[in-house]
Amino acid sequence: QLFCQVVDLEMTGSTETVPLDRLEYIHLHKTAALLEASVVIGAIIGGGSEEQIERLRKYARSIGLLFQVVDDILDVTKSSEELGKTAGKDLASDKTTYPKLLGLEKSREFAEKLLSDAKEQLADFDKEKAAPLLYLANYIAYRQN
Repeated sequence: QLFCQVVDLEMTGSTETVPLDRLEYIHLHKTAALLEASVVIGAIIGGGSEEQIERLRKYARSIGLLFQVVDDILDVTKSSEELGKTAGKDLASDKTTYPKLLGLEKSREFAEKLLSDAKEQLADFDKEKAAPLLYLANYIAYRQN
């Protein structure tokens, strides 16, 4: 995770175009890794099978990446007042973001795909037991700040 933070900082303000796969690598190993650890530990403690644990691992990676994509979108579409933090700071610091690499519309499409992927991983679980995870995915996708 420290390595990812270093790479993330090195990319900020860089004149070189950062490839999409590097941006994804960073966020999968920062934000997504924290969610993945939480979800997978819960699955192991809950006695999940290997297949269930792997599905939950994929779910957590999807929502972790989704969190970052939505965060990047909100940074360019909301005011500081709406966000409760400084809006546009990623743009001001020339940080590499999904909207910067993909454009706003493609970033929104990517967010929809990540949400769909996360929900797909939960499809075979008991609906009642999976409800909190589904709620978390929707919360991340539709949050406004």
